[in-house]
Amino acid sequence: MVDEVEKAASLEESKANTREVEEEGEIVGESDDTMSSLGNPSKAMKHPLEHSWTFWFDNPSVKSKQAAWGSSIRPIYTFSTVEDFWSVYNNIHHPSKLSVGADFHCFKNKIEPKWEDPVCANGGKWTMSFSKGKSDTCWLYTLLAMIGEQFDCGDEICGAVINVRARQEKIALWTRNAANETAQVSIGKQWKEFLDYNDSIGFIFHDDAKKLDRAAKSRYSV
Repeated sequence: MVDEVEKAASLEESKANTREVEEEGEIVGESDDTMSSLGNPSKAMKHPLEHSWTFWFDNPSVKSKQAAWGSSIRPIYTFSTVEDFWSVYNNIHHPSKLSVGADFHCFKNKIEPKWEDPVCANGGKWTMSFSKGKSDTCWLYTLLAMIGEQFDCGDEICGAVINVRARQEKIALWTRNAANETAQVSIGKQWKEFLDYNDSIGFIFHDDAKKLDRAAKSRYSV
């Protein structure tokens, strides 16, 4: 599956910049070529992914300290083929171009990027940190590894999120069963290999994060 993702990359990259973007993460216009291919599946052969995925965006301009966490997150686009992924990815801002405070998610369809989602409730996350403006490539490789089913324990994966902050950017990989140490450690090790990431990374249970916030400690590390 990952080979199909990579093979389609060169074709879809040539279509970049054919749509306008109203704000980070939101697509507001479609080129004629893109619309015709989306509206007429028979016009071009597409490569289906094993799962459908949804991009979500948490816009810092509409966040409020008084608002409940996650209330400003909204779905942007759901895709289920290699070609549709590249059509979207090539026409949205990459992490280095997002506003400080933005959170951009890519989760399996019908899973919301929230602790409260039933699939995520008993899970946790691995997190990698990057210098400001240096996460673009690793974000792309993380997405390709997920949608291309490169992980041995891929069924454990819920999705990924990029958090853009003033001093750094963080990519987190969310999983569904935090207590399954074998699966989580396997995912963490493979993720580091895919991204050629050399620093140690930790896995935090969502339950710990909910109770302890920033004081939560990693249960596993690789």
